[in-house]
Parts: sequence; structure tokens; C-alpha cells
Amino acid sequence: MENEAGALSRVAGLFTARGYNIESLTVAPTDDPSLSRMTLVTRGTEEIIEQITKQLHKLVDVVKLQDMTDGAHIEREMMMVKVSVGDGKDREEMKRLSDIFRGNIIDVTDNIYTVELTGSADKIDAFVSAIPVPIIEVVRSGVIGITRGEVSLSL
Repeated sequence: MENEAGALSRVAGLFTARGYNIESLTVAPTDDPSLSRMTLVTRGTEEIIEQITKQLHKLVDVVKLQDMTDGAHIEREMMMVKVSVGDGKDREEMKRLSDIFRGNIIDVTDNIYTVELTGSADKIDAFVSAIPVPIIEVVRSGVIGITRGEVSLSL
């Protein structure tokens, strides 16, 4: 989409006006500073997704649209989770769990670990479910995706 003021607002407004839910939304500039890449996750029947696609194509800010569920693609999400680790046993267990899931402990205080984890939504959900100590806060980036192999989103 065009990297200009109001473009994101118009996309969000399209969803709001039609009563569609956005489950995840990420936007960032690309290697071309005049364009941003938006990754949007929503759910619906084939007819609803087709309607959303048609409406998005009509927006002047949308340069190109690709439904990645049509082919092989890779999805990733980042999460930071702050947990309460009081004694040595809890600290060791969180370190072990972070290592198993290939997470990084990015902040340590006397009673708190902050863990960063990147992966599929299923991996992140599994990590959160396995945390054996009290969770203080969870922040998730939302899904980003890219097609596999030779296929790419280009103009």
C-alpha cells in the first residue's frame, strides 16, 4: 500500500463499516520508501474473504493485494512476556523453558524475567500455556508473513 498518512485508517474503516474483525494487523515501510507492507489477518467464509478482497482492491491506497492462504507461506509473530520468578527453582525452570522454545531472556530483575520469543502463533501459544510461574504481562506483535520459494509480492 502507499506509505502515506491516512492509508491505514482507510483500511481499518473499510473493516469497521462492514462489521468485519481484524484479528492481527502489522504495517511497516518496505525497501521502497513510498510503499508499506500490511499484513492483515481476518476470518470468514470464502464469500466474506472474497468481498473483503474486492473492497480492498477498490481503495486507492492499495497498490497490490495477495491472499497468502492460497499458497505455501511462512508466518511468524513476536511476543514479549514478563513473568514473576521468585526463587532459584522458578528462575531455572523459566530459563530451561525459554531454551526449549528458543526464546531469549531479555531483561532480568530480582523478581522478574522478560522473555522474547519468535515463531508461529501455535508455538507462542504453547509457550504461554507451559509457563509455570505467574504471568505479569504479555505483548504480541501480530502475524507477519511471506510466501515460500520463488513467489513474491512485487509490483
